[in-house]
Amino acid sequence: MINLTRLYSDNESSFWGDALRYAETRAEPTTPKPVVVWNCTRRCNLRCVHCYAASDDSAAARELSTDEARAMIDDLSAFGAPVLLFSGGEPLLRDDLFDLLHYAAEKHLRTVLSTNGTRITPEIARNISNAAVAYVGVSLDAADAKRNDDFRGVPGTFEKALAGLRASRDAGVKVGVRFTMTRRNLDEIDALFDLIRREQIPRVCFYHFVPAGRGKDNLADTPSHEQVRAAMDTILARTRNLNRGEHAVEVLTVGNHADGPYTYLKLRKEDSDRAADALNLLRRNGGNRSGEGIACVAWDGTVHPDQFWRSRVIGNVLESPLSEIWRRPAEASLLGQLRNRKPLLQGRCTHCRFLDVCNGNLRARAEAAGQPIWGDDPACYLTDEEIREVSS
Repeated sequence: MINLTRLYSDNESSFWGDALRYAETRAEPTTPKPVVVWNCTRRCNLRCVHCYAASDDSAAARELSTDEARAMIDDLSAFGAPVLLFSGGEPLLRDDLFDLLHYAAEKHLRTVLSTNGTRITPEIARNISNAAVAYVGVSLDAADAKRNDDFRGVPGTFEKALAGLRASRDAGVKVGVRFTMTRRNLDEIDALFDLIRREQIPRVCFYHFVPAGRGKDNLADTPSHEQVRAAMDTILARTRNLNRGEHAVEVLTVGNHADGPYTYLKLRKEDSDRAADALNLLRRNGGNRSGEGIACVAWDGTVHPDQFWRSRVIGNVLESPLSEIWRRPAEASLLGQLRNRKPLLQGRCTHCRFLDVCNGNLRARAEAAGQPIWGDDPACYLTDEEIREVSS
């Protein structure tokens, strides 16, 4: 994640996640402590066109039981994982969700809930608050109800999701909107910012499209580089305007670390004294951390380097605890290579001056494009001139 509020606006507010994103020092590469995304169920009451998990209303053949999930939580707590993110499918379809959320809190794990929001009633929102969930992210694909529902596959989704956001906010839970940018909805960004301001939502995450799951069937929805650059210009302008004043709104982008250099270069053109500070923060962030700073556990216990790269399996928590899978990987293993990937990267990355800021971006997207896993991420929208090494 890249915190545009911290990098680009004049608001100096700090946010909890920045302690992870911009740590002064990184853990030793042999013992990273990953944020863990747990797709706790495959089931979902919606059928979103870009769902990276290809979820629907059918149950998976195998999902972790309550006891197995508790054992995983025990391991993550002892290991020191900073965050356990409950995702899906739709996590609120899991009958033992609140039992597990409370158990994670007892084990001093910080929990986050990623949901479509449609099942959050005032009572459910109070339960979420009582379970000490740090943040609830609700997915919207448009600020227009019909367009959103067309993406989500079920009529009435927008109004239910908005009601879920309001109920969570009113229950004292920090909430935010998650918006996946595709060719079909980039023109909704301005309206989404208006919605956030109107509803007093303190956080928004703009996700770049990743062709995973059902997204593989919708490659035509991939925005062009020019469209992404225009979208970033809109997001940055609205971020700065939204954060003039006392109360900060956290605006982040996810899934494309080209956003960092693009923001820095924009600051440079504006002769902003923030440019050097922004570049320093981006270097501390280090770019993509698949297999290092993030892990994904699927509903059946399968472990992936991140939530989008589901074609690559690095273990299963039912066979070995994630802490054991994660520690001291063999140098030639995928995890070992991901933690020392710079010499392996090919194409434009080999002569990019921002490699220490991006770290090669998303390997899942390179592979989905039919390239070797160390090839170019096709979503990098920086020009050859922008990435070229300079002497100054």
